[in-house]
Amino acid sequence: MKITFLLTRRVPDVPSPVLVEVARHLRAAGHEVDGWIPEDRLLPAHEVQVEADMYVLKSHTEHALSYAAALHDAGAHVVNDYGACLLAQDKVTAARLMRELGVPTPDTWVAQRPEQAADLVGEGPLIIKPHRGHRGAGVHLVQDRSELAALPAMDGPLIVQRHVPGPGEDLKVYVAGETVWAVRKTFDAMSFTRPGRPVPVTPEVYEAAQRVRHGFGLELFGVDVIESPDGPMVVDVNYFPGYKGCPEPAPVIAETLLAAARVVAA
Repeated sequence: MKITFLLTRRVPDVPSPVLVEVARHLRAAGHEVDGWIPEDRLLPAHEVQVEADMYVLKSHTEHALSYAAALHDAGAHVVNDYGACLLAQDKVTAARLMRELGVPTPDTWVAQRPEQAADLVGEGPLIIKPHRGHRGAGVHLVQDRSELAALPAMDGPLIVQRHVPGPGEDLKVYVAGETVWAVRKTFDAMSFTRPGRPVPVTPEVYEAAQRVRHGFGLELFGVDVIESPDGPMVVDVNYFPGYKGCPEPAPVIAETLLAAARVVAA
């Protein structure tokens, strides 16, 4: 069958080595594989053309997510499932669903303006971030009302999350079906471009990842975890991350996609 990846422009702008290897495995299994960046094309919205047997949504941009919705509505098979991607991308619905699934996650609010969180920051530090952000863009730690007032102008809605103290590094957890990897890295605005250090996956982290998998309906995704004094806390869910730092993820990702392709073929 024909498998098309909906891609995002990377930083730096070079092909993902992981995706290149995944495509090699898919072609070796007899599939035709291509990929393109939705922002690079003039795409008809009045009559969406389904030209592939299966689309793989690798981009987190609003443009790509919107076009994936149009493909989904036109009957295309999208992996991950479009509805699952929408749940993960919107941090309001993700926070609610994680609590329902019993996944440890911080208290979370939604606001239109930072100053609406003034009473909350009086009770302790907060994380302020966009409700559909990714790659760490627009994430701010505020310790008090003065830091809250000094935040730059931000387009709402905003996610206000209780800050969870941790060891100073994020635990990035990557999932492909039943397989779970974990890497540690220091968080900053460009940390998404760097691999982390692989570390063992604890039973608590594995359980949280699989609860997200089944509850959201995702097969290729990541969760950001803070290793707090009270145990691991999931602070974010991202569909189809980069898998940087994972030992040999491509064969497992490819097998996950091949399993999806077999379902489509059936």
